[in-house]
Parts: sequence; C-alpha cells; structure tokens
Amino acid sequence: MQTNNNCIVIFGASGDLTHRKLIPALYNLFKFGRLNKFSVLGVARSELNDDTFREKMREALIETEETTPETLDAFCSHLYYQAVNTSDAADYGKLVPRLEELHTKYQTNGNTLYYMSTPPSLYGVIPECLAAHGLNTEQDGWKRIIVEKPFGYDEKTAQELDVQIHRFFEEHQIYRIDHYLGKETVQNLLVLRFSNGWFEPLWNRNFIDYVEITGAESIGVEERGGYYDGSGAMRDMFQNHLLQVLAMVAMEPPAIINANSMRDEVAKVMHSLRPLTQDDVEHNLVLGQYTAAEIDGKEVKGYLQEKGVPANSRTETFMALRCEIENWRWAGVPFYVRTGKRLPARVTEIVIHFKTTPHPVFSQNAPENKLIIRIQPDEAISMRFGLKKPGAGFEAKEVSMDFRYADLADEQVLTAYERLLLDAMKGDATLFARTDAVHAAWKFVQPILDYKETGGRVHEYEAGTWGPVAAEKLIAKSGRVWRKPSGKMKKKV
Repeated sequence: MQTNNNCIVIFGASGDLTHRKLIPALYNLFKFGRLNKFSVLGVARSELNDDTFREKMREALIETEETTPETLDAFCSHLYYQAVNTSDAADYGKLVPRLEELHTKYQTNGNTLYYMSTPPSLYGVIPECLAAHGLNTEQDGWKRIIVEKPFGYDEKTAQELDVQIHRFFEEHQIYRIDHYLGKETVQNLLVLRFSNGWFEPLWNRNFIDYVEITGAESIGVEERGGYYDGSGAMRDMFQNHLLQVLAMVAMEPPAIINANSMRDEVAKVMHSLRPLTQDDVEHNLVLGQYTAAEIDGKEVKGYLQEKGVPANSRTETFMALRCEIENWRWAGVPFYVRTGKRLPARVTEIVIHFKTTPHPVFSQNAPENKLIIRIQPDEAISMRFGLKKPGAGFEAKEVSMDFRYADLADEQVLTAYERLLLDAMKGDATLFARTDAVHAAWKFVQPILDYKETGGRVHEYEAGTWGPVAAEKLIAKSGRVWRKPSGKMKKKV
C-alpha cells in the first residue's frame, strides 16, 4: 500500500532522534513498498550538504537496520539537506526554492509533512517561521506538522503553546505524536475489547476489581541528566504515555473507527478523571528517586551522581498514583499507575484484575483471574485463570493462555514510528493526541506539579528495586499488591 506523495521535512535533522528513529522508520517503509514518490529534506543549523547528510544517514542505517546496497542507495537518493538557522524567520526563505525543486522532481503536488525533532523551545517558533514564507498554506497541497513531546511543561505553558501553533496551523494539520500509541499491542487492546463479545460484558465496575498500569525502565537517565532533571517521571512518562494508555483501557466503544470518534472517546476519559485533591497528592501519590546500588555485581550510580543532575535535585525518577474515573462504567474502580527508572526490568504492561468468585468452592486461595497486556518489550497478551491441580482433591492452580506477536512470523509488524509516520502521511490522526485531551491531561496532573513545587516528599529507593517502600504501602492499604513482571531485589552498595 502506497501513501500520499509528499516531502518530509525534518527539523533537527542532525539530532539523535533523526538517525536513531525517523530515518530508519522511513527506510523500512520504503523497503517494504509503503513509500513511492517522496523526498526527505533534513533541516538543521549544521553546515552539511546533501552528500554529507546522505553519508551520515547511510552509516546510521547500516548500524541499526538490515540493509542491502541496492535498497540503501535507492533510499538515500531521496535524502536532501538544507542548513537553516531555525530561530531566524528570514533564513526559512531558503526552504521555498528547495521545496519547489523537490515537489517538482518527485511530483508530490505540494504535500508537505513537517517533523519538529527539536528542543521544545522551538515548537512555537518553527510554525511562525514557516508561515512567514507561506509554507503553512494548503492551496498547493496539504501541510501537516508533527509535534514531539513534551507538549508544554505544565497546564499554563501547554495552553500557551497551543495558542502559538494554532495561529499558523489548523487543528487538522497538527499531529501531536506519542510513540506509545503506535505500538501494535496498544492498538490491539481496542480490537481485543471491541471485537470480542465475551470481554465487553466484563469490562466494567461489576467484574473488574482494579487496573494496574506499569511503565518500568531498567536504565537510569544515562546521558540525559540535564534534560531529565527538568522533566521527571511525571512529565517524561505519566502525563503523556501512561495517561494515553489508561484512556485506551477505559474508553467507551467509538461509534466508528476514525480519528474523530476515537479521539472523542479518549477525551471523555481524560475529562472523567476524578480531580486530584490535596488529600490525594498526600496519600495516594508516591514520588521517588533512585540511589546507588549494586546490580548483577556492578555498581550503579544514584540519580544525584548522574551527569548533569544538580547535587540537591528533588526531581522524581519514580511515581505511583491511585486514581479513579468518575463515570458509569468505572465508578469505584481504582487505577494504579506507576513508572520509574532503575527498576528491575524494562517492561510496560496493563493488568486487568478481575474480582474473585463470590464463594471460593474449591480453594480459599483460588487464583485471581487476570488479563495481562504486555506493550513492551515482548508484545504479548496473557490470560490467567484457575484449573485443577493434578492429584487428589480439587485444589485450584493458576494457569495461563499466552499469545506473542513474535509468533506472527509471516507478518510485517510496523514499529511505532513507522506506523505513526505512515498515518501522518495518510492524514489519519486516530493515534495522535488532540488538543482537548492534552489540556485535560495537564489539568489532571497540575496538582501533582503543585505538590512538587511546594516541597512534596520524594522517597528514596535503591536502584534495581521496584521503587520506594511507600509505593508498596500505597496499594497494600486496600489489600492489593503490585505485579512484579520480572527482576529481583538487588543488593545495596
């Protein structure tokens, strides 16, 4: 299947995201016949030319992807570069003749996809500079702009950024990307729910005890200490990735599968989140920061010893929150969401905990029914239920039925960036965040930001453990426990 013909303009083309994610994604789309008449114009301050840019991208592709000389040569012939001072509106004039040249050469009818792979400080600048040269108008083909996270720093700055971008681009032109929504398992969650008649009757407060969402990373902040310290776990993972996943779990069936209907339902969930009170942030929220430890015989630094992190930083590298959704389906069902760095495993998963049987006939410790949806790294779905343990008597034993996407050996499963870039070129905004949902998410998390700013407590936890003891106590207050997908407690240095 081929997409609309277009030119993809990548701002920040000399950066890490471009050579690690964007160019490999475009290469694979090209390799599998998903791109036909297209060009890629890299834009950055660095003084490169077409040949040097192609060589850099070629090296990156050889290092990360399965390539053949013929396909690599063919793809790289579509790559171009233009040096531009991205803070200077006048300098954007250089893009006008380059784009005219590329649209003519590749017969792309003026269709242009702008990707802002830049620091957030340029998110409001680039649209204005493009508009100064008429590069945002759609008289000669569609114009779309992809905005990377973070979309704002808090509720106020998100609103300000929204106003800035909307001065020059309409909402239908704006694609706020969250690569989590491009993951196959996240999308399959909707198919699992809405195409199988036996799940939907159970997907509510009458049968579900609680929902657990975990986004765990085993690494620390690596070389991103300076950036991360201004972000923290709440902004880096919770406000965008995990709230979007929560919305996918909790949303109502859309009337039809299209961008408007799907995003209407996501926005409804965001607006239905019960506002966090002062009592919530004091008793239903846990913030943490990892300390030095020994993991697998190797000493690892604590967060305060990481490069670029101030010695007195109170930035959280872990957060856990109990929240609720105030609507007919979910009233009274707690959602426990946690995310953190330097945890025992890299894993993102959703666990639907169903209520136990009203009368445990076969065992006082009957296994709990669970549906586990693994988003990464090994995308899978697992159902846990009880069967008779072999031998005398009727003791129940937990067993599972598992499905892994790796088993679909004959199918090409698109990566998150491949899927989302393809959708943006097709004009399908289903898996991109809409402005009302973004604002609702920021409004929900603003009390957490205020709590942090006013000196809210940040607990310590050893690197390689599942977070602060306070997080275990948070869920234990209701007699529940966090699932620990893998990993073990590590020895402290």
